[in-house]
Amino acid sequence: MLNAVKRLSRHLTIDVSPLRDSRDYRLLFTAGVITMFGSFITLVAVPYQMKQLTDSYLAVGLVSLAEFVPMVVCGLWGGAIADALDRRKIIVVSELGLLFTTATLMVNAMLPDPQVWVLYVVGAVSTGIACLQRPSLEAVIQQVVKHDQQSAAAVLSSLRWNFGAIVAPALGGLLVTTWGPAGAYALDSLTFAVSLVLLWRVGSLPPAEDAAPASLKSLVEGVRYAMGRSDLIGTYVVDIAAMVFAMSTALYPWLADELRSPQALGLLYSASAVGALIASVTGRWTARVQRQGLGVIVSAALTGAAVALTALAPNVWLVFVCLALAGAADMVSGIFRMTMWNQTIPPELRGRLAGIELLSYASGPMLGNARASLMAKLSGTRFSLGAGGLLCVGAVLALAATLPRFRRYDARTDEHALSEKARRETAAA
Repeated sequence: MLNAVKRLSRHLTIDVSPLRDSRDYRLLFTAGVITMFGSFITLVAVPYQMKQLTDSYLAVGLVSLAEFVPMVVCGLWGGAIADALDRRKIIVVSELGLLFTTATLMVNAMLPDPQVWVLYVVGAVSTGIACLQRPSLEAVIQQVVKHDQQSAAAVLSSLRWNFGAIVAPALGGLLVTTWGPAGAYALDSLTFAVSLVLLWRVGSLPPAEDAAPASLKSLVEGVRYAMGRSDLIGTYVVDIAAMVFAMSTALYPWLADELRSPQALGLLYSASAVGALIASVTGRWTARVQRQGLGVIVSAALTGAAVALTALAPNVWLVFVCLALAGAADMVSGIFRMTMWNQTIPPELRGRLAGIELLSYASGPMLGNARASLMAKLSGTRFSLGAGGLLCVGAVLALAATLPRFRRYDARTDEHALSEKARRETAAA
């Protein structure tokens, strides 16, 4: 019995070998923790300030919609430059740009009459810069972490994200209700400044000697590769469908009011991250799963079911539990998707494919919040939550039925996974 408990505990603990073995990964991880902390505070501050200025569902939802075009364009281009230029330089310069945009939001919030258009414009610019940076951040993991540690790195990355997502929204809710949005933006600016110091110490991460220059042709090459692999397509479209129908964070200010607990706004923003953190901390078991495609399908469907249950929850704490379950399921889906990407995509294409991945996991929440806001305007907050969750389950199951190769993916037999594993072993030898 004791041995069984020990074996179970090993499967439910965190594998920190990537942090132990790679200095550059440690620096990137620490900078990510700090930056994510500030960014989630701003994630609470922007919709809160927009609600203050407009008291409009539509105005809050349009913040996400305004960010959609720069996300698409810069995400794809960010993938192209990630394969063509030094990824460290891209990351550092982008971080400096993000510091500037957050400082601009702070200055606007300090004005006697803050301007609504600044939230839209600066939000769009900030999203564009972040999307230029993100493919390089994703692609460097393959460079600085061993092949057999990619699943562990995926779990650690999710843990880093969730640390900021739990603590920061709660603090952000407190900051914006006590000191106003300007205080939240000021703290975010400070986190970017600190992370810049750490990122500067990361070693050079140059592209391959025969890397294709960033161009429309190289973008098309990356898209063609992705389209030729239905297992990769599955990871993208299932996540998009799940987020379009299940994402509803734009509703939280109104949901908190309906629950007669406006002070719980930060708690609602933190709920999904609490569930995701639990999934990350106990996520060592995911490394034993070889059929990640099926894992993504099941996890995405459970996300929708949990959001649908949120619509029926009568009080703050049951809402919190339902949102936490949704966050846990979504995080497990993300771990499986990241493992598939990093274990099967050739390094010379990793940046461009990371740009395409960005479209899947970033466009979904943006469109989802716009969808949630429009449905809430028509029929109310609870209707938007319940209908969205049920539509998520239906869409995921329909996509699973039409993508058999994705559904049957197995890392032990997949040709791309075996080929990339052999390449890494040869390079190490």
